[in-house]
Amino acid sequence: MGEQRQRYNEKFKRETVKYIQEQTKTVVEIGEELGISPGVLHNWLAKYREFGNEPVNSAEKVRELEQRLAEQEKELRARAQRIADVEEELAIVKKAVHIFSKPKN
Repeated sequence: MGEQRQRYNEKFKRETVKYIQEQTKTVVEIGEELGISPGVLHNWLAKYREFGNEPVNSAEKVRELEQRLAEQEKELRARAQRIADVEEELAIVKKAVHIFSKPKN
């Protein structure tokens, strides 16, 4: 007779798809590693794929990350400017305290 088909539960399939998405290996390599045919893995990918688990590779995701980076750089520059302003004010106050704390003759 023929081989009996292996049955996998839903949780195993989802975890396998997540594993595939997190790896840099090909589906064929992972199939060989797990002993599961690449065709079956492709079917599971089509059904259970979650794009949030994949590494950054889409143009939209790259644009989103670039925009966030630009916003954070702008915020960082604004904070640096506020710090410079406060340091300048502090220097002025120190000079004023020094001048006004001298005893009068």
